[in-house]
Amino acid sequence: MKALIIEDEKAAVRNLKALLKEVSPSTEVIDVIDSVRDAVAWFGTHQRPDLVFLDIHLADGSSFEIFDHVRIPAPVIFTTAYDEYALKAFKVNSIDYLLKPIGAADLRQALAKFEELHKASDPGESLASLVRSMQRHERFKTHFLIPYKGDKLIPLAVSQVQYFCIADGTTRAVISASESYVLPHTLDELAERIDPDQFFRANRQYLISRHAVRDIDLWFNNRLSINLRVPTEGKILVSKLRVNDFKTWFAGYK
Repeated sequence: MKALIIEDEKAAVRNLKALLKEVSPSTEVIDVIDSVRDAVAWFGTHQRPDLVFLDIHLADGSSFEIFDHVRIPAPVIFTTAYDEYALKAFKVNSIDYLLKPIGAADLRQALAKFEELHKASDPGESLASLVRSMQRHERFKTHFLIPYKGDKLIPLAVSQVQYFCIADGTTRAVISASESYVLPHTLDELAERIDPDQFFRANRQYLISRHAVRDIDLWFNNRLSINLRVPTEGKILVSKLRVNDFKTWFAGYK
């Protein structure tokens, strides 16, 4: 197997090479690149590697910029010290997302996923299946740090939230009838960053938790009106077109 490493930290390169030698001795590192510019040029002049190890923060910018200029025609394993880019990584052709410092067990598991992809009769579908699985079970945002009175941060677990909503032009996380917090995110951003198995985008104003649903009214024009265990400023209506999506989500079907 021929692997390309795109990484600007020399210590990280040495560590990854040593781990590859331990975990996968037959893997050949064909090149090491440390910048976005050189990576773009490399893919324009070299043959496709079997696998790419890609750090997110490079010497001259974010590695996501590489995808804006060239197509990377190989599976990618992201390596980084930061976990907040995981969902963005899954939108390109990545098969895993390893947090530094990388351990032998993590690398071995990532390479096992690569082997599964490599042996599949339909590699494209295998990759999509792996990404869907990782998106379902890993890397979703689980906590927020909420600024409070200028000099404090309050930890807030996503599991505490009954619903997110737009109120008076701001996004709020509602915990109870008397407790809610303003968040610096749009509902669209939240919908991408929290577990869709637990939260449903009912409409443009509400993103609701499954455990907050008290009961459901059948509404006019085949719509649904969702009643939560905590009060809301208005009715939460699910359009006719999204009724089946809601029922499937609430029942927990995959």
